[in-house]
Amino acid sequence: MRQIVLDTETTGLSPNKGDRIVEVGCVELVDRKLTGRHFHYYINPERDIPDEVVAVHGIDNDKVKDAPKFRDIAQQFWDYVHGAELVIHNSAFDMGFLQMEFNRLADEGFSQFGQLNAVCGVLDTLKLAREKHPGAKASLDALCKRYGIDNSHRTLHGALLDSEILADVYLLMTGGQTALILDDEEEKSSEQVSFDASAVIASNQPLKRVQPTPEEQDAHRDMMAVIEKAAGKTPLWLELATPGD
Repeated sequence: MRQIVLDTETTGLSPNKGDRIVEVGCVELVDRKLTGRHFHYYINPERDIPDEVVAVHGIDNDKVKDAPKFRDIAQQFWDYVHGAELVIHNSAFDMGFLQMEFNRLADEGFSQFGQLNAVCGVLDTLKLAREKHPGAKASLDALCKRYGIDNSHRTLHGALLDSEILADVYLLMTGGQTALILDDEEEKSSEQVSFDASAVIASNQPLKRVQPTPEEQDAHRDMMAVIEKAAGKTPLWLELATPGD
């Protein structure tokens, strides 16, 4: 399974009112593992970038004046995402801008471009987060806090940086480990559950051992990699583990 975690930065909020893309950043996952391959370009939007937008992402007119226009990287991007599933936080926003760019090229005679979602799937992590954590904040910053991902270096928005962070969030959010993560926004239950194992021990019966499936082992390795990346070191229980544990 090939997935592309994607983010864009733009000149504003509305592609229908002339706003354009100024940066596109993607990281690649294959079978839920980061490959290290990415797609990243700053883009000349062929219009001015308002000061209030520069304050959000730090990309000003001078930074992109010599950057390629979207038409210059369109075929490369189309080929890169073709057949993959796009993983996007608030996909309607980014897909709206991307489709507007391809519609503009189609109007100029580039007949190879059509509906982007016809050549790749789309998974919206904002929708997924709201389904998994109803009533809780679902911004990328809030999800980083929920899943213990360090985004302290994220002083400004940036498409490639946000894609890398979103990849970590997505892997944790879909890794089946959310029950281990506490959220201050959710009501804590005061009910305590105990289990008396004395009867099991007294029976002297061997306990059944359940082995993880290959898929569960892969999910566990993904989780350990994300935890190690967030902590900046190998988790203690892995350091103390013996082969076969």
